[in-house]
Amino acid sequence: MRDIERIFEATQCLEERKLSYAIYMLIEEVEFWWIGMKQMMEYKGEDATWENFKVRFLEEYFPDSVRYAKEIEFMQLEQGNLSLTEYATRFKHLARFYTQTMTEVWRCRKFEFGLKQELKQVVIPMSIRDFRALVEKAKVVESLKNSSRLAKPQVGGPSTWSCAQVIGDTWQ
Repeated sequence: MRDIERIFEATQCLEERKLSYAIYMLIEEVEFWWIGMKQMMEYKGEDATWENFKVRFLEEYFPDSVRYAKEIEFMQLEQGNLSLTEYATRFKHLARFYTQTMTEVWRCRKFEFGLKQELKQVVIPMSIRDFRALVEKAKVVESLKNSSRLAKPQVGGPSTWSCAQVIGDTWQ
């Protein structure tokens, strides 16, 4: 739906042509759905317009129950085992379904409080209130934390062996 509306905007499509172009784009099941829906609308005396098409399409393929479930998923979203990139992508996707007004500050706070504890401790005190900047800083922090884990010597590894142990083990 968004893609079609972007095309309409880019091509400055006239309102009376939008429905025809949209119907042309329908495939398989959705095409058959529209044929039946159009017949039902005609029977009820409703006009087959782009606006009516959008309403019917969203009712059929994206009902309120699904939108509500997505909003709840957004409200409960936490990073968990996701990488920061995966978390940010999921966050942005689900944020579209949030029905309340979302200020930039609220969006940043919601994102921060869903972060893993180790990232939260570093990122929250920065008080970043620009979402893109917040995500980028959090990615840097995650990257630094991951690289510091890799740089730590392994317990019992070569850095803790004595020369005598290595020489003794080699010669035995």
